[in-house]
Amino acid sequence: MSDIADGETRIVRSTVWSAGAGCHGGCGVNLHVRDGKLEKIEGIADHPYNQGTLCPRALALKDYAYHPNRLTRPLIRTGARGTDTWRPASWDEALSLVESKLSAVKQEFGAESTVFVQGTGRDVGGWLVFLAYNYGSPNWMQALPGNSCYHPRLLAMKVAMGDYVVPDNSQFQQARYESPEWRLPECYVVWGQNPVATCNDGNHGHWIIHCVKRGSKLVVIDPNYTWLASRADIWLPLRPGTDGALALGMLNVIIEEELYDKDFVEKWTVGFEQLKARAAEYPLDRVAEICWLKKDLIAEAARAYARASPAALQWGVPVDMAPEGFSVASAINHLWAITGNVEIPGGMIVARPAFGMTAYPMSQDAIQDMYGDLMDKDQQAKRIGVDEFPLVRHMHWRAQPDSVITQALTGKPYPLKASVIAGTNFVVGAQDPLRWRKAFENLDFNVVVDLFMTPTAMALADVVLPSASFAERDGIRAWWSPLTAQNTAIRFGDCRSDAEICFELSRRLRDDFQFETLPDLYRYYLKDTGQTLEDVREEHWIMPPRDSPAMPYHRHEKGLLRADGKPGFATPSGKIELASSQMQEWGYDPLPVYVEPTYSPVSRPDMAEEYPLILNTGSRTIAFFHSEHRNVPKLRRLNPDPLVEIHPETAANYGIADGDWVWLENHVGKCRMRAKFAYVHPRVVVAQHSWWMPEKVREKDYGAYESNVNMLMPGGLSSKSGFGGAQVKSVLCRIRKADDQAAA
Repeated sequence: MSDIADGETRIVRSTVWSAGAGCHGGCGVNLHVRDGKLEKIEGIADHPYNQGTLCPRALALKDYAYHPNRLTRPLIRTGARGTDTWRPASWDEALSLVESKLSAVKQEFGAESTVFVQGTGRDVGGWLVFLAYNYGSPNWMQALPGNSCYHPRLLAMKVAMGDYVVPDNSQFQQARYESPEWRLPECYVVWGQNPVATCNDGNHGHWIIHCVKRGSKLVVIDPNYTWLASRADIWLPLRPGTDGALALGMLNVIIEEELYDKDFVEKWTVGFEQLKARAAEYPLDRVAEICWLKKDLIAEAARAYARASPAALQWGVPVDMAPEGFSVASAINHLWAITGNVEIPGGMIVARPAFGMTAYPMSQDAIQDMYGDLMDKDQQAKRIGVDEFPLVRHMHWRAQPDSVITQALTGKPYPLKASVIAGTNFVVGAQDPLRWRKAFENLDFNVVVDLFMTPTAMALADVVLPSASFAERDGIRAWWSPLTAQNTAIRFGDCRSDAEICFELSRRLRDDFQFETLPDLYRYYLKDTGQTLEDVREEHWIMPPRDSPAMPYHRHEKGLLRADGKPGFATPSGKIELASSQMQEWGYDPLPVYVEPTYSPVSRPDMAEEYPLILNTGSRTIAFFHSEHRNVPKLRRLNPDPLVEIHPETAANYGIADGDWVWLENHVGKCRMRAKFAYVHPRVVVAQHSWWMPEKVREKDYGAYESNVNMLMPGGLSSKSGFGGAQVKSVLCRIRKADDQAAA
C-alpha cells in the first residue's frame, strides 16, 4: 500500500531519487505526514535496496523541504543579471515567457541554438532530454568537461560488452543475501570510490560492507585513506591519475601468470592476443614507478582478484576523469572479462531495467519509440562536438560540453542563444567556472530550474522555476530492478517537479504532442510491462519474475542479451571484444593505453618546481552531494568548512597546523580552505569540491569563488575520444598558510 493510516498520521511510501537526498537513489522510504506536513522520514525495512537504512541527507529531508530559503514561486528577472532583482510570477506567465522566447529562437536560429544543461543523472536527466528532443534540439549535455561522469565507463562497457555491467551485491534478489541463487564475492575491489559516503549509480556503500562482513576479501584502490581503505586487506594508494597504468599492469600479471579463465576467454571473447601484447608493455617495474606503488603489492592485488571466484568490482569517477577515461575504463572492464566474472552470481552482471522499462523513463529510446526518428539526420548532425570528437557521433546522444562552451564564446559554427539549466550549479561545480559563466552570459535567454537561489541561478537566469523535493513528486522508474514509484506526500509553495515542468513545456513547444496529462505518459511507458500505473504506485516496488531478461544470470548463454536471440553479447562479434572492432573502425585505438596526466610531475617537471604538490579533488562527504546541502544546518554541522587534507609532515614543512586556513594556488587560480591532517601521500593534497557559502550576500555570488577548488581546475582538457579527461584528480598546486586566520 502507498498510504498507511497510523492514527492521525498518514504514511506515504515512496522512493528516493532526485532533489533532497542528492543521489541516484533507489531507497524505499516511509514519509510520515500529519495535517499535510512532513513529520519524519524512515527507511523501509523490507525494501530490497536500502533495507531500512538511510543516509544523513535523506534523514534531513524535513529541514531541506521546509527550508526558509526554498523557492516557492516562479521568478522573472527585472534588473541586470546577478543583481538579485526579481518579481514573482504565476506559472502560466513564466512558462508562457519561456515558450515565447524559445519559440522565437527556434524560428530565427533553429532549435539547435538552444542548449539543455543538466548536472548528475538523478531524475532531471531523463526529463530534460525529453524536453530537448520534443523541442527539436540535439544539444543536451551534462555540465562537466569531457562528459567525465560515468559516460567513459558506459561507452567502454558498450563497445566491449554491448551492455551496462554492475557488481552483483544480491540487489536483484528480493531475499538479498539469503537468496540461494546468489554467491558472496570472494574478492571485492573498490576502485577510486568512497561508496560509504554516497549512493552512486545504483550501488550502495552498505552493500559492500555487508559483503565484507560476510567474508569478501577487500581490495581498495585509492590515493585517499578512506574508511573502506582502513578496513581493506590490500590498499593501493596509487598516484592520482595513473589508474590506467595500474589496470594494464594488473592485466599483465593475470595474463603472464595464466590466472585468467581460459575457457571463458576462448569461448566468449575476441582480441585476447592483442590485449596480451598491449598488457606486456606494462611490466610491474614500469607500473610501480608510474603509480608510486610497490610492485609486490600490485601483483598481490592482481592475484587476489584473479584467483577469486566470483569476484566483484565497483568503480568511481576517477576512472572517467583520467586523461583518457574511456581507455582506463576499458582496461578495468577487461579485468572481469578475462577472469570470467561476467553474468555469474557474485560477479559482474548485465543490468537490464525491470519489465523492459528504461533506467530513465523519458530516455532517447523511449522517445524514439514514441515518435519514430528523434529528428532528421541533418538536425542530428548539428549536435555540438560531433566533428571534433567523432565518437560522440557514433556512440552518444549528448553534446560535448567542452565544445559547447567554446561555441557559446565564439558563435561558431552557429550561435547559441538560449538555455534550459536544471539540476546543476555549474557556476560553482564546473572546472574553470568563470569561463562557463562567461559562456552562458553570452546567451540571450537562460532558464534555471532549482529549489534554491544558487550562484548559477543568480548569475545567469532570466527566469527561475521552483522545483520540488522527492517528497513532492510522483514518478515511476526502473533503475534496473525493481520497478519503483515515487508518491507525492506533501506540497510546498507553488513548486513543481522536473517531470511536470518538462512535460508542460514539451506540450507547449511541440505541435503534435500526444498526451493530455503526465499520468497518461506514465501509462504509455508501462504499456508493455504488464504493470499498471495504479499497481506500481500501490505496491511501491515490483520485482520482475525470475525468467525475465532483466534478471541475472548466464543470459549470454541463453540468448537473452542479443536482439537476434542468439547466445553471446550485444557486440558486432557477439563476444566480449578485448580489442574493439568498433573503435578501430572509427579511427581509435582498439586497445586500452595509459596516458600521463597533462599537469603532473612527470609531464611538467618545470611546473612542478613552482607547484610541487598533486591536487586531488572531489572526495565525497556524507554531509553533501556536490554543491548541494551546505544551506542545511544539520548537515553543515557535519562539515562546516571547506577542507583540504594534508599529510602532517607536509604541513609542518609549510608551517601549517591542523585547522589552519590555507591558500591553494596554481597557474589557473587559487582558493581558501581549512587544513585537515590526514593519512595521504606527502606529495598529495586532497580538497573538497564545489564549495559555496549560502550564508553570504547574494550579490557577492554567495562566496562561489572564495573556497571553490574548481578555481584551480584547467578547462578544455577533454580526452581525444571526447569522453574523459577532466583531470580534476591530478593537477599541480602549492599550499601556504593564510595570513588571515578568521573564518572565510
